[in-house]
Amino acid sequence: MPDLYTIALPDLSTSIPTDLPQKVLSPGQDLRELISRLSLDHVEQLLGEDVVATVSALQPKSGTPATLRGIAHDFFQYRADDLLGSPHIRGICYDAMTTDKLDELANRLSLADRRRLRSFDPMHDTATRQSYLGFFGIDAHAATPSQLEPDLQDAEPSFGLFPHQRQAANRVWNALEDGFGRVALHMPTGAGKTRTAMHVVSRFLNNSEPTVLVWLAASAELLDQAAEAFQSAWSTLGNRTVSLARYWGSHEADLSEIQDGIIVAGLQKMHARSARAPLDILRLGARTKLVIVDEAHQAIAPTYQAVITKLAETGTHNALLGLTATPGRTWSDIAADEKLSAFFGERKVMLEIEGWDDPVSYLIDEGYLAKPTFRQLQYEAPAALKKTLRAFPARYDDYGEEVLAALAKNVDRNVAVIAELNRLVEAGHRRILLFSASVRHAEVVAATSSALGLDARVVTGETPTQMRRRTIKAFRNPPDTPMVLCNFGVLTTGFDAPNTSAVVIARPTRSLVLYSQMVGRATRGPKAGGNETCEVSTVVDTELPGFSDITEAFINWEDVWDDGQ
Repeated sequence: MPDLYTIALPDLSTSIPTDLPQKVLSPGQDLRELISRLSLDHVEQLLGEDVVATVSALQPKSGTPATLRGIAHDFFQYRADDLLGSPHIRGICYDAMTTDKLDELANRLSLADRRRLRSFDPMHDTATRQSYLGFFGIDAHAATPSQLEPDLQDAEPSFGLFPHQRQAANRVWNALEDGFGRVALHMPTGAGKTRTAMHVVSRFLNNSEPTVLVWLAASAELLDQAAEAFQSAWSTLGNRTVSLARYWGSHEADLSEIQDGIIVAGLQKMHARSARAPLDILRLGARTKLVIVDEAHQAIAPTYQAVITKLAETGTHNALLGLTATPGRTWSDIAADEKLSAFFGERKVMLEIEGWDDPVSYLIDEGYLAKPTFRQLQYEAPAALKKTLRAFPARYDDYGEEVLAALAKNVDRNVAVIAELNRLVEAGHRRILLFSASVRHAEVVAATSSALGLDARVVTGETPTQMRRRTIKAFRNPPDTPMVLCNFGVLTTGFDAPNTSAVVIARPTRSLVLYSQMVGRATRGPKAGGNETCEVSTVVDTELPGFSDITEAFINWEDVWDDGQ
């Protein structure tokens, strides 16, 4: 993708030209030959009595059959849906076709054999219809629709929101106070934070022309997701052509050129730019009217906070929107959580559902989130490993590399993890995500599982970019066969694979933020393209505390925020 390009809206003021050259179709069954095989009675049935009577009155009887067959050919071209949409007419055609052509047609439609043609509806979806009509050399795009437009029908948005998302977006908009407010949008993982925020972004751009918005995140996955979501949102919701600039990793958009649009930028890269050329960030901040920070709990890290502040406070506007599923920095440090709350003006919009104590239960019961089953795999380390584990937990916000590496090397623990992966496959899960304790752990589990016949692959921070993209793409594909994706440190945020129905958390953590992110990879519900249920299997190392419920993660920080808007 280019670093900087414009997103243009479709020009609705002109119609599609009708004099374009027609694509030459290569039919499997020549239509004129097929019509020549039909009996004259069948041809007359296709055309109707009025056509037959008119033709008979205009020419000698000897020329009528040829004329009627010619009209039948024309009818098939522009009334294809009417004719071939009828099982009776299709049957007449099949009776006139050779077995070789019937076999060819069945193969084109991916049917087991030609006998299935009689009961198969080739008009049930657009792709099948086009393939079917193309077999007879009929231009599916030019064929007249078989039905008139209904008097009343639903108009579906291509980038719509669910009711609870619309309510949250409106409350965020009100909190921003015409470009001067600060607020955090708090929604559970999988509930559509990015999609909801893009409605606010599009509304902001529509109402301010020209204007610059900056979307910040720390990971390439989150930034890719944001850029893709903006493309989809603006093509539907936007009112003009604007710029979309990418500025992270190897992307090097010229930020000085952006006068109207959105910059999607990495926090690390913006910090480096600020240190190298502080005036560049100040100049950008002077024309920036809204800053959006994904994974907002990272916003008060000193290096990130400095960049965000320059962008949000240099100009005449200082609108700041944070997005998070976990509006706190830690589990137990109330001071850090209060600092984060203060940075966003102690204002937070969270989902509020009338009649429900917490939004997570509502989202699960209504099918927006999958109903999770939590399973604990109790693991008691041997004496030598316990000594290592006890030496580190209290000294860090989360477990250090020494603890994770020691756990990753334990054979009994690894055997239990692999056994759980196989149990999930046998239970019917087709996409399973493993959160490993280290890079080496992901490699060991994947290699061993593959040797035992399971399709297990690896994605870590050390995986080459192209291989990483191919692996993730394969995991996102429709799940015909089971696949396990073993990862470490890269798929907790910005990773969207709705078919994921199970996660195995083999990485111990004291971070409620991290745990909820890992759980959230499997919680996409059926109304959001996911699953009705999911399984979360957590390896519980008895020497190490951890977490086991996503509702706990959602409500943990409520005492440091003022939700009254």
